[in-house]
Amino acid sequence: MSQIDDLPALREVIRKHGLSPKKSLGQNFLHDLNLTARIARAAGPLEDTTVVEVGPGPGGLTRALLSLGAKRVIAVERDDRAIAALHEIAERYPGRLDVIPGDALSFDPRPHIGDSPACVVANLPYNIATALLVNWLTLEPWPPWYSQLILMFQREVAERIVAPHGSKTYGRLSVLTGWRTQAKILFDIAPTAFVPQPKITSSLVRLIPRAQPLPCDSKTLQRVTEAAFGQRRKMLRQSLKTLGVDPQPLLATAGIEPTARAEDIPIEGFVALTRAFSEIR
Repeated sequence: MSQIDDLPALREVIRKHGLSPKKSLGQNFLHDLNLTARIARAAGPLEDTTVVEVGPGPGGLTRALLSLGAKRVIAVERDDRAIAALHEIAERYPGRLDVIPGDALSFDPRPHIGDSPACVVANLPYNIATALLVNWLTLEPWPPWYSQLILMFQREVAERIVAPHGSKTYGRLSVLTGWRTQAKILFDIAPTAFVPQPKITSSLVRLIPRAQPLPCDSKTLQRVTEAAFGQRRKMLRQSLKTLGVDPQPLLATAGIEPTARAEDIPIEGFVALTRAFSEIR
């Protein structure tokens, strides 16, 4: 008996369905159902919420979300081997688990969630975690379809997500995240919790969308931050030349010193740069 429901222990599920983690899919499974329940609880009360889960694998977090009362879970899984295991969970929780085979990078949950409040809770596959986050941060229109993101990242990625300007870890991802969300690291998870064991610590991050972020075109912001941080040791008057315009009037319009470096510029400054770049173009 597991500690959260009467389904078999995860190790038995993995053996039954031949679910050895695939490095090519960035899989690192959590076997501890107490830990998956802690992750699920981080999302708060779930009784009226539809949860989107990416990369459920053998379903440890899926089971925790359902046992803690999630109204519905939409599980997006690319690994065909895991589908049968997830269908067994769906039988245990009838009408509450939708298993969607496919690639999360191209999956649009909006047709599936209806008008219900929705959030994302996921132990993200490491190899697509950052790309997925950027997709969710740059959705249009805004505010997005989700009320919060509760996501697992490698610790170093989590630190970049929440980094303030002026810190060594502040970068493109920090700007995009801080522009549209309020992000916080909730707790760390040791490598020993995963199979296979990664070489680094992981962190669970909560991101709450800002209702009214500073107005700015997300694609242009990405382009400006890519130029600025692409040569982060250089002054902006040099690094911004890759935008194909003279950086001097661009920086003057944004009210930024030409000798400043990317890590010194707050999010408001990058928004101002983006607007100035849009106008100059």
